[in-house]
Amino acid sequence: MIVSKEEILNLRREVNWDQYIDKVKSIVEKVRREGDRALIEFTIKFDGVKQRYLKVPKDEIDRAYSLVEDEILDAMESAKENIERFHSITSVDRDIKIDFGDCILGKRYTPIESVGVYIPGGRRCYPSTALMSGIPAKIAGVERLIACTPPNEKGEINPLTIVACDLAGFDEIYAVGGAQAIAGMAYGTESIRSVEKIVGPGNVYVTAAKLIVQKDVAIDMPAGPSEILIVADESANPKFVAFDCLAQLEHDPMSLAIVLTNSLDLANEVDKIARDEGGNLNLENLKVCLVDSIDEAVDMSNKFAPEHLSIICKDAERFLDKIKNAGSVFIGEFSPVACGDYASGTNHILPTSGYARIYSGLSVETFMKHFTYQILTPSALNRIRDTVLKLARAEGFELHAKSVEIRMR
Repeated sequence: MIVSKEEILNLRREVNWDQYIDKVKSIVEKVRREGDRALIEFTIKFDGVKQRYLKVPKDEIDRAYSLVEDEILDAMESAKENIERFHSITSVDRDIKIDFGDCILGKRYTPIESVGVYIPGGRRCYPSTALMSGIPAKIAGVERLIACTPPNEKGEINPLTIVACDLAGFDEIYAVGGAQAIAGMAYGTESIRSVEKIVGPGNVYVTAAKLIVQKDVAIDMPAGPSEILIVADESANPKFVAFDCLAQLEHDPMSLAIVLTNSLDLANEVDKIARDEGGNLNLENLKVCLVDSIDEAVDMSNKFAPEHLSIICKDAERFLDKIKNAGSVFIGEFSPVACGDYASGTNHILPTSGYARIYSGLSVETFMKHFTYQILTPSALNRIRDTVLKLARAEGFELHAKSVEIRMR
């Protein structure tokens, strides 16, 4: 569907989280009060199944390996290697120690000790999300890493997800999903010990639960339905563009695919291919828009702040310096988003709904925090003494001033 520039920019309306938070609040509170009993009750109510287990037992992990085909296991091992390589290289030592002669100032990074990851599941399984979240967490040094994921129709977790969690280094895996899983990780139950931070993608109810509990635990980012924005010129292959859009719409009926192009021929061709190949996908959420230039398209993209940004045009790499807001960027016709979703080595847990303006995608830094430190000699203290005394007394903190003066006597 070819639409106007105004319609594209108007798509980026803030999600009204209040309506979802109101629905989820009672779930969170009940889990907080009743623990495991509430987790089991809500799983029956929302997923229509009773778990075979809450915590995946060790023998179930061993059995899962026997149920995964060798070629799929090889693919997961290959993806793991690429994810480890990228995140290890980008997690070089950040600790800073600066010697100014009479004082030393520094910054020291430490891992968050316990983290819970939400991995979507149920009818589908997402072993890739287990790899994308678990590997950076363990590289960061997270001591206790747990996963919550919805059970399937048998009341158990798909073997693919179990194996991926084990490969990624998760310490505990729980068969529980939805808002109740977020509450369980945040506040703890008889089976689940609470964590200090919760990360991972989920639907609007999972995200609403994260927004509720963030007063008590840290979260990675709010998120909404998945999305892609493609900037393309007349040189782009319309089939590549169309199938990148369809791949994104495959995620969810609320997923969004946008194409900004300065070529009417490309716009019409992409629209036709998508309608021929889209099957039962929600093609109302495919929006194709004509722009005057690729520069204008990049400017519109910065205002939109997409989760995934794909640039398929002549000399595409030259636009990289102009990108300000995006979750992850895919440059050139042979860089489909699907590769970033699974195996190129970057991460697919990304800010959506315009949050790329202020949030970054998941990385090793997501699982770390830092503190600063200082080591002052007497001469350094003497050098800044007057500045500290004047400012402390200007603010009315006499004892702050005296804590310095007493050292200089």
